[in-house]
Amino acid sequence: MRHSHMLIGSALLVLLLSSCKKEEAATAAAPVAEPATPAKTSEPMAEPVATDAPVEGPASAPVNAEFSVESVPVSTVSMPPFPFFKTPDGLVNSYDDNKSTLNFDQHYFLAGNKLVLVEGKLYYNQINLVSADKSREYTALEFHRNYENAITALGGKKISSTQFTRKITNEAGDLREVNKHWRSSPPTSGYQHNSYLIRNAKNEYWIHIGTSQFSKQGYVVVLQKEIMQQSLGFLDASAMKKALDADGRVALYINFDIDKSTLRPDSQAVMDEINKLLSNNTGLKLSIEGHTDSTGAPDHNRQLSTARARSVLGGLVGLGIDPARLSSKGFGPDKPLADNTNETGRAKNRRVELVKM
Repeated sequence: MRHSHMLIGSALLVLLLSSCKKEEAATAAAPVAEPATPAKTSEPMAEPVATDAPVEGPASAPVNAEFSVESVPVSTVSMPPFPFFKTPDGLVNSYDDNKSTLNFDQHYFLAGNKLVLVEGKLYYNQINLVSADKSREYTALEFHRNYENAITALGGKKISSTQFTRKITNEAGDLREVNKHWRSSPPTSGYQHNSYLIRNAKNEYWIHIGTSQFSKQGYVVVLQKEIMQQSLGFLDASAMKKALDADGRVALYINFDIDKSTLRPDSQAVMDEINKLLSNNTGLKLSIEGHTDSTGAPDHNRQLSTARARSVLGGLVGLGIDPARLSSKGFGPDKPLADNTNETGRAKNRRVELVKM
């Protein structure tokens, strides 16, 4: 499976970085394959066509409108077990479900006409659109309509208002970074993509359905949005002091919003301990130094780590610490603590260090 992912990822990157030919979306309708019975419509809805020009969305969701999560009504439908959907009749998943669910990861979704990165519990799979016995083939429209009806039956709503254009992917940033958080057919013209959102009283469920008529494949991504449960314990003020006395520095793991310098609410406990450290040791001066893993563009990561270090400094000043006792800087991926080729190492490298001045 890992080998196939590498092949898909390589092909995806080539397609992302080159111009793609236009392809018209398939047009056919099909029955629904999902755990809840959808409401029938009297007239089929036309699927948008993949093209390099923006595609007009429905009147209620213009292409250039900013997407708001609150625009999706809260569903009161009882949700089936995650990831909700059966494979359409006659088709076969490429991966076993128990190997396709990740406790925590990130994925891009097309919300309105922009790519947004969401993180949480993630399920993904690739489905051959030709049945196992070769007796029947699902068109792209039939595959998409199955999932759209199933999602609608669960109280969800389509949130993508256009098909992909080069402008959309360019605005998302580094295409290599997009590729790392994408488990569908390439986000470019010639491939059909639709994103959906289900909201209930407890959770947001982000869903992406993609197809490639070139390779006769369908792609399903279901993400339950949530904040990662921190598995690395944080140090209290006394442990920080001991590390600073012994080594002159201490590495902390502070949570920020994705690709931003905004401190998350669950970072407050660590900030309180740093405040306690400085309040109990009035002669102590600290350099606050931000670090990232090697994922993404190095210059962007250096800017991000600098901004995050400044956020920590600003938070401490807000707690009453004299700014003259603090400085901040960011190194991005330049000073790793561990191997960046695996997630365990990358997690250790995403840190903020306190360095005694």
